[in-house]
Amino acid sequence: MTRSTGRAVVIGAGVVGSAIALELARRGWDTTVVDRGPGPGHGSTAASSAVVRFTYGTVAGTAMAYEGASWWEHWVDHVDLPAGTALTTFVQCGMVFFDDPSGLARASAEVLAEVGVAHEWWSVDELHRRLPHLATGSWFPPTLVDDPAFAAPAAAELGGALFTPEAGYVSDPQLAAQNLADAAVRAGAAVRVRAEVVAVERDDRRVRGVLLADGTVLDADVVVNAAGPHSTVVNRLAGVLDDMRVSMRPLRQQVTHVRVPEGAIESVARHPATADLDGGIYFRPDHQALLVGGVEADCDPLVWLDDPDAFDLELDAAEWEAQAYRLARRIPGLGVPHDRRGVVGVYDVSDDWMPVLDRSSLDGWFMAVGTSGNQFKNGPIIGHCMAELIGAVRDGLDHDREPLVVRGPYRDLDIDLGTFSRWRAVTDEQRERGVLG
Repeated sequence: MTRSTGRAVVIGAGVVGSAIALELARRGWDTTVVDRGPGPGHGSTAASSAVVRFTYGTVAGTAMAYEGASWWEHWVDHVDLPAGTALTTFVQCGMVFFDDPSGLARASAEVLAEVGVAHEWWSVDELHRRLPHLATGSWFPPTLVDDPAFAAPAAAELGGALFTPEAGYVSDPQLAAQNLADAAVRAGAAVRVRAEVVAVERDDRRVRGVLLADGTVLDADVVVNAAGPHSTVVNRLAGVLDDMRVSMRPLRQQVTHVRVPEGAIESVARHPATADLDGGIYFRPDHQALLVGGVEADCDPLVWLDDPDAFDLELDAAEWEAQAYRLARRIPGLGVPHDRRGVVGVYDVSDDWMPVLDRSSLDGWFMAVGTSGNQFKNGPIIGHCMAELIGAVRDGLDHDREPLVVRGPYRDLDIDLGTFSRWRAVTDEQRERGVLG
């Protein structure tokens, strides 16, 4: 049963911010979502590869992703928009994760088993049978294209692959955010675009609202920072950075679109999403093409940004070449395209590549930040978890001492939000994780 609970402002109308706004509005909050861009999902969300996978290193992360897939499966019912509205779709093509010398596929399988995610082990012969167009050599570790080792024959074979049949991808990530924003409006929320937050209204202990660049003050009992690459800038305005052990930085990211030859279109359309850490890429179908991204291999430079608004939108030739040539080596029949196509965006990357979903030292200020390019898939369930957290804290829960555990509404899995605390410790091994869609 909905009830009026107060005024809420959500900063950021990407897939995460729009999902939070929808959940709050449906719970009776007087909700306004603001975004400095021209419309919902026009920032990092639009640059997402939108892969829906379950291969995470923690039980909470895997449980969240598995629960989150159910939202995409029930998308029409979830957004509940009028008949005829253009909706994004979930393509459940499954995901292949090559078994390579890094051992990450086998480590992921242990967590999948603990959570109860359906998965299969394919031998290399089974991989050949199911996906005969793939080269199954192992070139680990990944190298740059101009390294002599790149052109050398494979020294070994892959060990096979981990297959999760319920994985896949979302067809149009920007449209997904628009669907959520439209659903939020139907639930009573307001969406303000081209609206930049320039100051936070607060007293000593509690947030009171935000000031926009046009001079508008939005009073609020609760403010949620879901500002993507601008999240640190916004947290600085709120004065909450000193209370965080996990920090965020903007990272420029690029994905390549490789057109598929006419004779291969049908097989590519049915291709599973693929994690090829052995080769240094991941890829998935994208209409009559393959979308290819990097996995932050040791040999690949990371382009960190001091200013999330100051980055080159043009494709980087060396990065495009690395992604296109690595794909051509894994699927020899594709060849290397003559034209360079792709998308450039900026991700909000945390120290351990996992999000902060938490309250803050300022009462009423909440954060869904550090999504690190791998949380698009979890946008809808993050909205649910954040709304549950906001309600629980408002009702007196000391989340810092007793972290909230959210029960997933579809699969009845427990999601321990303490895993996503702003105070969590980060190991050197966790700092080496990557985006992978």
